[in-house]
Amino acid sequence: MSHPSSPHHPINTQDHSEKTQDSPKCPHAHGNQAHNSHPHGQAHPHAQHSHLAGSQAKTLEDGTPALRLIAWEVTRSCNLACKHCRAEAHREPYPGEFDTAEAKALIDTFKQVGNPIIIFTGGEPMLRPDIYELISYANNQGLRCVMAPNGTLITPETAQKMKAAGVQRCSISIDGPDAQSHDEFRGEKGAFEQALRGISYLKEAGIEFQINSTVTKNNLANFKDIFHLADKLGAVAWHIFLLVPMGRAAGLADQVITPTEYESVLNWFYDFRKQTKMHLKATCAPHYYRIMRQRAKEEDVEVNAENFGMDAFTRGCLGGTGFCFISHTGQVQPCGYLELDCGNVRKTPFPEIWRNSKHFKEFRTPADYKGKCGVCGYHRVCGGCRARAYSMSGDHLAAEPLCTYVPPRHKL
Repeated sequence: MSHPSSPHHPINTQDHSEKTQDSPKCPHAHGNQAHNSHPHGQAHPHAQHSHLAGSQAKTLEDGTPALRLIAWEVTRSCNLACKHCRAEAHREPYPGEFDTAEAKALIDTFKQVGNPIIIFTGGEPMLRPDIYELISYANNQGLRCVMAPNGTLITPETAQKMKAAGVQRCSISIDGPDAQSHDEFRGEKGAFEQALRGISYLKEAGIEFQINSTVTKNNLANFKDIFHLADKLGAVAWHIFLLVPMGRAAGLADQVITPTEYESVLNWFYDFRKQTKMHLKATCAPHYYRIMRQRAKEEDVEVNAENFGMDAFTRGCLGGTGFCFISHTGQVQPCGYLELDCGNVRKTPFPEIWRNSKHFKEFRTPADYKGKCGVCGYHRVCGGCRARAYSMSGDHLAAEPLCTYVPPRHKL
């Protein structure tokens, strides 16, 4: 499955400045994701364009955070069986998927809680027969539409259909620098070449694309090579996703990097971003935004749009604060990795779920967080990965298990 994470990837949803002894004086807000074969809204194209982020209200009239990004699993059907994805190689529609009229009625509700970017994801969204009709419908309402196909089904004809419907960006997952490494992760021989071919058709149609890559122990050493491939292909952005061991990915627990490796990867990412003009984003890696501010403070660099682009106004975990995931059956979740039932749009109007879900309200209340995440001075720019906390501790409000930082206020 995929997610043009905010084509994850960031949109400014909240300006929460927290000037504490352990957080430098800089604007703290939020942002997020798109991802290909990442259940979150995961997989996730971002709205990296400042004019898009700046034009949106930060809160609704009742004080609820405005919704900035929706990852919508329009179908769970897929032609691949990627190791880290909950979708399966099942081409027929799953029971409970919305028909066209239901899907359009849901789209009609989105603008009641913001002006969100819609990530049309799956599964493989291209397997849904009316996908272009739905994208066109949302596009005609002024909603920015992005798509997260796995790339293997894109043809010159379907690329032109995407363009005509109003797809503004696609995210394509590349998890290895060559066919052998990528195909092994994707579970299908030829997936690498098919994805590259799909990218070439997107380019011919004039649709911008980003590359999403999931970090595992197996490909960690090759990450620079994956970036160079993305650069050579002409990607407008490269998003790295830190593996969340949920669903089928639970079987990849041995591929989750250690907290020390995690910290090292994010510090490398901070340094590497200085070497390219391509937009780089770390997704499902909320403490990057803590590291970014720590490093900037050490280097006496101000965290602002000029130096860090939209990352200066981006929050790490956006679940429930500016982002949500809607499943193929209408279940609303903080993200695709975190299967907390926040309500179903077939029973409760989507705007009501966004405003009043118990879990969303928890994620909007720093005092509800436990352990060191509850007292951390970087809470409002990080938040910790709630899905990772849940998968590794059983508590979605527990401390982020892969973070090495210990806030001065935390009592061991």
